[in-house]
Amino acid sequence: MKLKITAYGGAAMLLLAVSVVVTLSFGSAGLSVGKVWAILLHQLAWNADSPPEWTRLEEAVVLQVRLSRVILAVLVGACLGLAGAGFQGVLRNPLADPYTLGVASGSSVGAAFIILMGFQAVLGMWTVPAVAFATGLATLLAVFWLGRTEGRVELETLILSGVIIQAFLGSFVSLMISMSNSVVNEILYWLMGSLAKRGWEHVLLMIPFALLGLPAIAAFAQAMNLMVLGERQAAHLGVRVERTKLIVLLFSTLLTAAAVSVTGVIGFVGLVVPHLVRLIAGPDYRLIVPLSALVGGIYVLWADTLARMALSPKEIPLGVLTALVGAPFFAYLLKRRKAGLKEGSA
Repeated sequence: MKLKITAYGGAAMLLLAVSVVVTLSFGSAGLSVGKVWAILLHQLAWNADSPPEWTRLEEAVVLQVRLSRVILAVLVGACLGLAGAGFQGVLRNPLADPYTLGVASGSSVGAAFIILMGFQAVLGMWTVPAVAFATGLATLLAVFWLGRTEGRVELETLILSGVIIQAFLGSFVSLMISMSNSVVNEILYWLMGSLAKRGWEHVLLMIPFALLGLPAIAAFAQAMNLMVLGERQAAHLGVRVERTKLIVLLFSTLLTAAAVSVTGVIGFVGLVVPHLVRLIAGPDYRLIVPLSALVGGIYVLWADTLARMALSPKEIPLGVLTALVGAPFFAYLLKRRKAGLKEGSA
């Protein structure tokens, strides 16, 4: 198993490194690949003696705009991929992810409310993530309450509950937009999701969440493997089921809130990425969890690169692009799951 983790992990990290190199090299600023890497190598070497062959504006484009955006895309993708793996693991539902459960929309409601009321500076840069986490957690609790039947949470109705809550929250955000004149564009940004106008301060904001979330969810990977057998069977095998669900759901919600507080709603990443990992590496969550972080980073990085270059100089909102890919994928999974249930009942 260790050899398998090393092989898949090494391949994913190599692909991530190649993706970072390629996406850094191209953009809408019209800089040549050679100049981009000359700027980066000059900065890394701290070689102030040789006079640069570029302007300060070109240096700022590479170091302050493009490099920070690439790193932020990787961190956001890693957080959303991890959150999706966590939700699917403890809920035993392949259709679960931060978007379909309404958690992403709930987090965006908190962020939009803070923007509307002008309270962003209350806790400094942690204000929006803190409120986004609180509203995202409240949304998750509401989804569980709505999906509960006779004291039990029915997994088949959980996604439907998420869709209902998501529709309600969408109406609430629309209400806030109608109440605002000065920050309407900023609130719309949260609805569409984007990495535009994000900088190094947002990278620094995301790093602690990514570093905390990966080991926290990975620690329960074997427990999630056993929970596939059913909660009762997992409990007989020594899994503390309720504790596992509580911790994994909390950390998954926290990762979602952090990503949403920075980029807005980027849908279906947590749905698509763990499924891609399963197709390649199999159903073992000891592989799925770390690979979901790496593949999530790659997925969002390339989606963002396509979003900023496809219609250059205009930019497609990242959330729109991921929804164009994710919604058909969700429909495919839903149809396949229904077919599987019919075969099982036959």
